[in-house]
Amino acid sequence: MNAARQSDATPLLRSSATRLAALYTVIMLIGVSTLLVSVYYANQEALRRESELMVLAESQAMRDEFLFNGIDKLTHMLQQRADDWGRIGAVYLLMDSNGKRLAGNLSGWPVDAKASSDGLEFTLEAREGDQEVDHPARGHVLRLGNYRLLIGTDVSERRRMLQQMRRATLWGIGLTTLLTALAAWLYSRRIAARVSSVVAACANIMSGDLSRRLPASGSHDEFDSLASTVNTMLERLEHQASVLRTTFGSAAHDLRTPLQRIRIRLETGLQSDSPPAVRAALAEALADIERVQRTLATLLQIAHAESGAGDQHLQRLDLAALAQELVELYVPVARERSIALTLEATGEPAMRGNRQLLAQLVVNLLENTLKYVPAGGHVAVRALRRGDRAVLEVADDGPGIPAERHAEALLPFRRLSDSADGSSGGLGLSLVSAVVRMHQGSLGLHDNAPGLRVCCEFPAVD
Repeated sequence: MNAARQSDATPLLRSSATRLAALYTVIMLIGVSTLLVSVYYANQEALRRESELMVLAESQAMRDEFLFNGIDKLTHMLQQRADDWGRIGAVYLLMDSNGKRLAGNLSGWPVDAKASSDGLEFTLEAREGDQEVDHPARGHVLRLGNYRLLIGTDVSERRRMLQQMRRATLWGIGLTTLLTALAAWLYSRRIAARVSSVVAACANIMSGDLSRRLPASGSHDEFDSLASTVNTMLERLEHQASVLRTTFGSAAHDLRTPLQRIRIRLETGLQSDSPPAVRAALAEALADIERVQRTLATLLQIAHAESGAGDQHLQRLDLAALAQELVELYVPVARERSIALTLEATGEPAMRGNRQLLAQLVVNLLENTLKYVPAGGHVAVRALRRGDRAVLEVADDGPGIPAERHAEALLPFRRLSDSADGSSGGLGLSLVSAVVRMHQGSLGLHDNAPGLRVCCEFPAVD
């Protein structure tokens, strides 16, 4: 039950479904980002090449005009193209060796012109409405004899287009991230809900309700396939458990009557005038019968708890009041053995439980400690509220149990130490474990340095 409770409380961010969804989100984000960024840079290069080819084509045309027709024809051509900047963003400027402007749509050589790897970069001033606006331009300089010809193009429109593409790329990456993360979150929530329903069903099954089955959504996916297989297995287990429980219960009840008859005959024999040797043998046989009857009664209680039948008698009870009632009964026994038995009750550790089984749990814990704690020892019983858990602890300063054998101590018929009369039977902690499981609680054995501390935790109620 403790493992089931921890699994049910696993944070969503730590689940494998969330990690898998996050991995797919990252992969999708990397793929989409790579695609959009590649498209952006491809378009940037295409626009640059387009403007570059336009300038180179225009430069070749101007060179041919100069070589075949001379400077006058070239000047005339440039004068005809004086308004090309306003139409297509073309820039021309022809200057002689003295720096005199001969033709073109620029008033003078750009003062901020900077040479770059693919030409000349400069800024144009243009009026847009009532404002002077700087337009970035790129061009080439041709040497035509003693003349210099600047041919360029306005690249502001291209930059605006690239800015829009960059903004669209960022928006695309952002929306892709948001939608993918949302889909991943919904997927992980769906998987977590399916897993939680399976965990809840398994918790009820482990508490003894073998009639419960794993839920199926009807989608015929992997979860439904798993649920179908597990449910088939549970049906077989329930049938086998039912057969074993019926057989065991019938055998146990059938044994009660002959054991009781044997006990009566032995007690009658002890009261007769038999030889001392016979009377001693009868007394030993009677003690053995008593141990068998106690073991049989404990086995029946374990079977009752493991079957979940005690769920029909759950009621709200105060664990502290129950512990106090039973501790008061065992104080005289502890005093006879020179053992100090104390009770500490804090808060209101209320819970829903089967009073008879919980009382037997406390009795078993008290009898175990009083049996093994030597004279002069101390046994402390604590009943308290710890958050949403009702806690019962029984701690002693006796010989204790080695930490490596704590799990073994909870198994039936595992005797970890020799008792004086060999009457323990190895079922005390097994019954405690069964009752705790039936109440969907957790049981822990801890070193009390010295001694043993048994901690039983149950879901608390207000």
